[in-house]
Amino acid sequence: MLKSEFILCEIENEVAVVTINRPPMNPLNTQVLTELAQIMGELEANSGVGAIILTGQGEKAFVAGADIHQMLELDHIGMMEMNNVSRSTFSKIENLSKPVIAAINGLALGGGCELTLACDLRISTEKARFAFPEMSLGIIPGAGGTQRLQRLVGQTVAKELLYFGEMINAQRALEIHLINKVVPAEELLPTAKDWAQKLVQKPAVALRMMKTAVNAGASVDLETALTIESACFGNAFATHDRKEGMQAFVEKRKPVFSGR
Repeated sequence: MLKSEFILCEIENEVAVVTINRPPMNPLNTQVLTELAQIMGELEANSGVGAIILTGQGEKAFVAGADIHQMLELDHIGMMEMNNVSRSTFSKIENLSKPVIAAINGLALGGGCELTLACDLRISTEKARFAFPEMSLGIIPGAGGTQRLQRLVGQTVAKELLYFGEMINAQRALEIHLINKVVPAEELLPTAKDWAQKLVQKPAVALRMMKTAVNAGASVDLETALTIESACFGNAFATHDRKEGMQAFVEKRKPVFSGR
């Protein structure tokens, strides 16, 4: 088990469960963000990990935003330095070669909601709540919220959430495709682990190429995106797992992937 002051990490059956451990609200400060980036980097390099689940400690909050107490003490330069740490940490999570599932166990507000947007998939409890309250603080999201949100839910809905900053429940989040699935609290981690186990059984290179094609293609023109897809397709096709998958299909058996 990997552990730092504010981040817990347990690895079992090729699935890492990373927990932000600053209850009850798990706010993000520079140390939490730095430790989170470090843990994610270690998991990226760990060949024994195929998928990652990210959650928060306790029942009240996944992450209820950035640490306002720290922000109040910062001048403009200090705040921009903190913002750069959060931005780089979220980008690291978004660009990991391995899938990351957010298991949202409670409030996901401001920076917490931005953190979920950097994950590949999002599962929440029925009691989870989501909001971007930055406007009421005289600021705007600074760690990707204005950009990732509109790419996920569309610009019109994104502007509604960002401009008004009102809290929405899990069902509304599901309806606008902010999250993938809503489950009872007791089923949150089991469901996330079930999804993660399904992912680690996939051919690793093809899964990595799929993520690269989707993520990289989302922010470029169609022709460039198609070129990216073609390159990723070629990389997947060159693997041993592609041969195994096709041979298994012809032989009407379950493929045995090796990650090569």
